[in-house]
Amino acid sequence: MKPSQPSDSSSPFDRRSLLLGVAGAATLAALTPNAAAAARKPRFEISLAEWSLHRALQGGRMTNLDFPRVAKVEYGIGAIEYVNSFFKDRATDFRYLRELESRCKEHGVESRLIMIDGEGALGDADAAARAKAIENHLRWIAAASFLGCMAIRVNAYGEGPREEVAKRVADSLQHLGAYADPYGIDVIVENHGGDSSDGGWLAGVMQAADHPRVGTLPDFGNFSLGGGREYDRYQGVADMMPWARAVSAKSHDFDAAGNEVHTDYRRMLKIVLDAGYASFVGIEYEGEQLSEHDGIVATKKLLERVREELA
Repeated sequence: MKPSQPSDSSSPFDRRSLLLGVAGAATLAALTPNAAAAARKPRFEISLAEWSLHRALQGGRMTNLDFPRVAKVEYGIGAIEYVNSFFKDRATDFRYLRELESRCKEHGVESRLIMIDGEGALGDADAAARAKAIENHLRWIAAASFLGCMAIRVNAYGEGPREEVAKRVADSLQHLGAYADPYGIDVIVENHGGDSSDGGWLAGVMQAADHPRVGTLPDFGNFSLGGGREYDRYQGVADMMPWARAVSAKSHDFDAAGNEVHTDYRRMLKIVLDAGYASFVGIEYEGEQLSEHDGIVATKKLLERVREELA
């Protein structure tokens, strides 16, 4: 009688299973980079500033209530930044605000902030005028909270010696920050003309205000100091980034390769990201050569391309 043969662990069935397992592992390895890329969270999200559509709004081709739909349906953008001048008399009209909120929900759009203009100078030398300016901003804090925003953007305007204006603005920001805190709203300052277009000056205002609800909104443009003088835009954004709660990607003109000709977006976004910023970058197209629609699309494509390059 022949001795029994040792069991063969490499039977056809087992060998086939092994080969399938190896092939599956190879396939998984090949897919892993793409899967990881798909699952990777973008280093920043993209929002749309309403000012990008100011000609359409001012020309009556759309209204503020149309903004959520236009952002999502026409541009595929799910986060928006309002400008108060397009619903100036509606800050305390909660029926209107509820309709605006409803339209955001209908289109799956997030309200990020309201940019406040025309409500008085927070650095006014006249104490009564400055108190009135502070008061004028309070209703917008409540409106922003109602809409689910995270901030209002204010201006750091005032006349007189820049050191005195800085003190007054910082004091006003402290008052607004204290009022905004229970609402969960930040009060952020943009480089938006005058002294505020000096990044170093605005950084000093932030240090003086020293309030957890007070921050900045660095804009890639808006660094004109008047008289033909410009504050370096890259230095200015770097100055403001330690306090940044939002970022505005200002755009005007594009070359044939789709790059903004006034701002090196790669250099600028690297400054933003190297500061640890990981929230929304808002499209704010202000150019004249392209239509508002084409300018928004061009800015979005550029942001997406640079975001991928810096990923």
